[in-house]
Amino acid sequence: MTYNNEDFFPKATSETELLIDKNTIEWFYKIFDPIPVSMILVDKDTNILMINNEFCKFLEVSKDEAIGKKVIEINPNSRFPIVMRTKKAEIAWKHTFANGHTAIVHRIPILNNENEVLYGFGMVLFDNMEEFHNIIVKNKLLQTEIKHYKQVLKKIQGAYYSWDNIIGNSEKMAQAKEFGKKTSKTGSTVLITGESGTGKELFAHAIHNASRRSHQPFVKVNCGAIPHDLLESELFGYEEGAFTGAKKGGKIGKFKFAEGGSIFLDEIGDMPIKMQVKLLRVLQEKEIEPIGATNPIKIDVRIIAATNKNLMYLVEKGDFREDLYYRLNVMTIEVPPLRERIEDIDTLTKSLLVKLSNKLGVYVDSISKEAIDILKGYSWPGNVRELENVLERAMNLGEEGKILPIHLPSYITKKDFNAKRNTACRQLSEIIEEMEREIIIKYLKDTKGNKLKTAKLLGISRSCLYDKMERYNLSV
Repeated sequence: MTYNNEDFFPKATSETELLIDKNTIEWFYKIFDPIPVSMILVDKDTNILMINNEFCKFLEVSKDEAIGKKVIEINPNSRFPIVMRTKKAEIAWKHTFANGHTAIVHRIPILNNENEVLYGFGMVLFDNMEEFHNIIVKNKLLQTEIKHYKQVLKKIQGAYYSWDNIIGNSEKMAQAKEFGKKTSKTGSTVLITGESGTGKELFAHAIHNASRRSHQPFVKVNCGAIPHDLLESELFGYEEGAFTGAKKGGKIGKFKFAEGGSIFLDEIGDMPIKMQVKLLRVLQEKEIEPIGATNPIKIDVRIIAATNKNLMYLVEKGDFREDLYYRLNVMTIEVPPLRERIEDIDTLTKSLLVKLSNKLGVYVDSISKEAIDILKGYSWPGNVRELENVLERAMNLGEEGKILPIHLPSYITKKDFNAKRNTACRQLSEIIEEMEREIIIKYLKDTKGNKLKTAKLLGISRSCLYDKMERYNLSV
């Protein structure tokens, strides 16, 4: 059908080069008429330039009745006059037409470079509200299912935690997290050091989940919890008949399970020397050899190791291989102890209360300032793990949803009392320890890690230096 209303299709002027002529309208119909979506085009005065077949059926009008008329003559409820006046698009609006149909529509003003309205384009996104409702319901169900399966997948893969689960904004924790995030972007071996209970495993999870291996397995192995004579078969597996008692079909080791992903070797300092040799081969050659196998197997696994021991001290004692230490010590992250980030106790406590409330079903949502002050005055040798245990105990004893000093264990409250009574002594001890630690660090840097030279400069024996390094969790 061709429309020849010359008054309706004005000629192009110097004011605008985008004016639509009748040939363009004919092309619009060729494009939009076959599409089963209602569409309309109006000029700056809201006169209808084009309306496709689908919209005509929806409005129950013919094209002859609609073309050239103002849109409000066809649909008195139209908001196009408002859209053209405000120059603001209305996206996914619920609109009830004059014929009683309710739909979800788009109304979009088309502007020139001078921000002047040239045309208005409209489209009915959903002409059936029940269909629209069903799509929303299905989408919500789909999102719920996706979330559920993502959680299941993470459980299968083994890594549950992300950087959001590591609580703390203190300077030392922020530095550790920032370095960890940079580390996660590489494929290098990672060594996480820190005292027991500081959250080294959380860092390992977060590094894996932020890496390109995040959708691959994350396998955890506690090197200190597995008997030494079983550790090799646990890590590398064995072939059928490899030894007496070997199960039929053999066994796949942890490294093979972690193919394409990451393996977390916790308590790496407890690994026996015999296994350290085999681990070194894995790092150097990227291959494993199951017990009883005739040929090695190539693997693609990232190693993340963790320890609460001073590995360099173990190297000097002969309990840890020096070449393995340097292979592991590529990207080292030191997780600070809780006593060095006391300012994080407030946020840590709030987070742990939420976690423990969900676990225990005992809902405690607050802690008194006096109790917080006591927690901040304690040295926390057990770190965050100890804090969690203290809070769990307090929650079981607390009343009316609030933790008070009386709910804290006596060894913490007595320490706080003694500290208040003898603050000068406690502070002097802390100052001396801090200064000693800083001096040792400085001398180690000056001697480029040479323990013998450092011990001579400090006027102490080398074994004494090692004891102090282990005490202050120093590694070079």
